[in-house]
Amino acid sequence: MLTSVVIPNYNGIRYLKNCLLSLQKCEGEDFEVIVVDNGSTDGSDLLPDSLKLNVRLIKLNENTGFAHAVNVGIREAKGEYVILLNNDTEVESGFVRKLTEALKKNRKAFSASAMMVDMNNREVLDGAGDYYCALGWAFAYGKGKKTEECDKGRKIFSSCAGACIYDKAKLEITGLFDELHFAYLEDVDLGYRARIAGFDNIYEPAAVVYHAGSGFSGSKYNEFKIKLSSRNSVYLILKNMPLLQLIINLPFIVFGYLIKTLFFVLKGYGKVYLKGLLDGFKLYFSKEGHKNKVRFKLSNLKNYFIIEIELLVNIFRRL
Repeated sequence: MLTSVVIPNYNGIRYLKNCLLSLQKCEGEDFEVIVVDNGSTDGSDLLPDSLKLNVRLIKLNENTGFAHAVNVGIREAKGEYVILLNNDTEVESGFVRKLTEALKKNRKAFSASAMMVDMNNREVLDGAGDYYCALGWAFAYGKGKKTEECDKGRKIFSSCAGACIYDKAKLEITGLFDELHFAYLEDVDLGYRARIAGFDNIYEPAAVVYHAGSGFSGSKYNEFKIKLSSRNSVYLILKNMPLLQLIINLPFIVFGYLIKTLFFVLKGYGKVYLKGLLDGFKLYFSKEGHKNKVRFKLSNLKNYFIIEIELLVNIFRRL
């Protein structure tokens, strides 16, 4: 059963070659590789001659953002399942097979997130899927913990698109990534929509990948990342929560944004963060943004109740 591995790349010359070479450890597994280059200018759009993999390279003329690039790859994918893999990663052997098997044996699963390990400290987790809470915060499960502390599979809120697999047939139900995100939180948004539709997202610890981190934006905190993340956090809430759920969670959301505002003021990014929040409202109420609103369906009421409980429980997981 063919699986497609889609790797978005933007000026990843430091990482892409090793990422592709590591996939050769999965020799004998049934998969194809698609690299979608987002208008790189550093020469990383030229594949290494030593590569034994059969790789399809799709070149875009400019940086259209993570969400658009992976959508291009997903549309070109021939497989029944699609793995998304950051260019700043290296996989362990069996990675493709183990992620594919995780979805095949769980018919309700929309996606499965891999065990992402810190490339510079291979005893420590970079993340094991994402959670989302009523404070309006998304956070990586297991980040900073020892790998053995998160060696059991479990349900998560959404998969981290840096190293995960999606069921392509279910993507036809939920729709692909929302390209208005450009980058950041687009995977949480997609996982949220899948949960509303009644699907599960799971964590598969047997599939191991090493992640350099901040390969795209360059650092943990920078204006580009803070502005987009804050903008998208507002857009994500407004497009996915029905009005009643929004009202119920409003005190938590306001409190969460006040804490984040104080945090970024102390970091020297207060104005950037607040500008991002304002841009989030503008984006949602724009013509393009508002049409992406997830319309409430009575048939999904049970799913909204389950999600709401998780949003509240995840506050305690985060704090």
